Amino acid sequence: MAGTLRASGTWENQAMYALFEEAGKFMAGRILSEAEASAQVELDSGKRVKVKAAAQLLQFDKPTPAVLLAEATALSQSIELALAYEFAPEEEFGFADLAQDYFNSASTVQQVAALLRLHEAPHYFRRAGKGRFRKAPAEIVQQALLAIEKKKRVQAQIESWSAELVAGTCPAPIREQLYKILFRPDKNTPEYKAVVEASKASHRAPLDLLQNAGAIASAWDFHWQRFLFDLFPKGTGFPVLQAPAIVDDLPLAPVQAFSIDDSHTTEIDDALSLQGLGSGTVTVGIHIAAPGLALTPGSAIDQLGRARLSTVYMPGYKITMLPDSVVQAYTLMEGRDCPAVSLYVSFSEDTLEVQSAVTRLERVPILVNLRHDQLDERITREWLEGEDPSDHADVPVSRATLGFFWRLAQTLKARREVVRGKPENFNRPDYSFKLERESNEAPPTGEETVVIGTRKRGAPLDLMVAEAMILANSTWGQWMAQLGVPGIYRSQASMAPGVKVRMGTKALPHAGIGVPSYAWSTSPLRRYTDLVNQWQIIACAKHGATAALAAPFKPKDAELFSIISGFDAAYSAYNSVQSSMERYWTLRHVQQQNIQELEASLVKEMGGGSWLVRADTLPLMFSVMGANGLMRGARVRVKLGEVDLMALDVHGTVTAHLDAPSDAAGVGADAETEEADEDEAMAAGPLTIAVDLSDSTQSDGS
Repeated sequence: MAGTLRASGTWENQAMYALFEEAGKFMAGRILSEAEASAQVELDSGKRVKVKAAAQLLQFDKPTPAVLLAEATALSQSIELALAYEFAPEEEFGFADLAQDYFNSASTVQQVAALLRLHEAPHYFRRAGKGRFRKAPAEIVQQALLAIEKKKRVQAQIESWSAELVAGTCPAPIREQLYKILFRPDKNTPEYKAVVEASKASHRAPLDLLQNAGAIASAWDFHWQRFLFDLFPKGTGFPVLQAPAIVDDLPLAPVQAFSIDDSHTTEIDDALSLQGLGSGTVTVGIHIAAPGLALTPGSAIDQLGRARLSTVYMPGYKITMLPDSVVQAYTLMEGRDCPAVSLYVSFSEDTLEVQSAVTRLERVPILVNLRHDQLDERITREWLEGEDPSDHADVPVSRATLGFFWRLAQTLKARREVVRGKPENFNRPDYSFKLERESNEAPPTGEETVVIGTRKRGAPLDLMVAEAMILANSTWGQWMAQLGVPGIYRSQASMAPGVKVRMGTKALPHAGIGVPSYAWSTSPLRRYTDLVNQWQIIACAKHGATAALAAPFKPKDAELFSIISGFDAAYSAYNSVQSSMERYWTLRHVQQQNIQELEASLVKEMGGGSWLVRADTLPLMFSVMGANGLMRGARVRVKLGEVDLMALDVHGTVTAHLDAPSDAAGVGADAETEEADEDEAMAAGPLTIAVDLSDSTQSDGS
């Protein structure tokens, strides 16, 4: 029979067992010894615990603890909570009191059953401690019962959706939440819980489960929708806005400028001109589109640019930083006199030493927009240097002008390489992607035929533009610093391994390019940093020595640091998107052309007999087996496995060893080459999606 407590806190009869509470759990064991304030109790497991007298709820001599807890647990579930609530007194009561009222008796098993049932029903009974309880207010009970009923309905819905997923059908609510579930889940939502439950029940990865259930229309749609979800959750459209006119009275430049871009380029930011050829002093004009003369910081259009920070590029499509109507208002289109921020650099024609540099705000006549892809095969080194006698009369810029820019570009590059300490490596081609479709106005569907072409890095037209832009970005960066005007700079302290390019507001050297400072300023229609720098440069051009007072952004301006932080994150995300989309189309090309073998070079040993390789003729890195005993840079022939467009992955097996490593890619590869390989390897796949399948421990609000 149960014992009772004396006023002193000890039990009147010497019972064999005690029931007590520890850390919210009820336990029972055999009493080994008992003092006034505590007892030594042995559990069925053999563990001995010291139990304070205040924690003991009941002493008894039968049944045994294990039998008591088992029988009481079973009996507790027969207690109807609503009926027990009616039986319970209004004032505070003990569990034995409820047992007596409910069962008309109070055996040890009945008392413990009442205790367990009261303890597990806090919505009916508030715990007062030491086995005592108080009825919850009726209105609280009603609210709790409604919440419990709602929770049951939600759980039933979760189980229903889970069953549908396992059966191969995706419920509409889960389809609508697909990308949130996969990439930014709220673990309290029933949609997420249904996917977790179905994944466990079917023993399938969440992505595989959802794909099998028809939630994903295609691999392309998956990658496209994921991109939109991550970076453009509100869509890619623009509000209707009018591009403001440039009100400055700008003089007309006495030049005929030309731009060099790819055919798909609509944001023509830069153009070149030449004066004085044959006179001994030659003036090179670098003309940059001038939206900064019309747009103002904080304006509606500026806020659009600030939100996007850069144009996003991918094969066959792009999402511009600014609305097309705004771009067309300021782009350097042929046949127009376009407002521009112009840098004129005068060179000695013989030595190509810089004699002077001046910046002007003006209107520039644009003679022609030249296109890389239409001219690269004709505007060659041999033609520019007179070894190829071809006329090319249809090229509207003279051979003499282009020849000078070619000579200047090589000289500027060589001078930078002296500062860098080594030549720039152009031994890998640039790849171009062309999707065969009628218009690039809408996003691709993923089913287009893709044509992958190559353009060797350092091709003449490419080098002319690149060196002119480096000259402008470096010159303007130093000029702003001299006038005390802050800008947004890119710098690199050294070319030692692991030293990354950083962005900041100070004009620091850029070791990788080989210039004393470098401020992106030549693409204001495509990069927000360039637009910010253009505002600062315009202030320098208008106000000279007092520009620091007139510039929109002042030294240590918190806005500049905010822009840098936002741009770094966005630019990195956009580059990752471009790499993923290019990888998708490369793998699509492999499928479309039924490519089953590739020649490749070993890049990095991955462990477990696996190597990462780079294809010789495609922009593709992937893992292979069977290269044991070979060295980095060795060329191999690889048999490809099945392409997985969802994971953006393909594996291969080495079937033949072709060549030993070259110095550029083998043991002698420098830190710069190895770092570039590491960066490229990061985007080499496969895509992994880890959905946490652990049960959510967060409150579900019910």
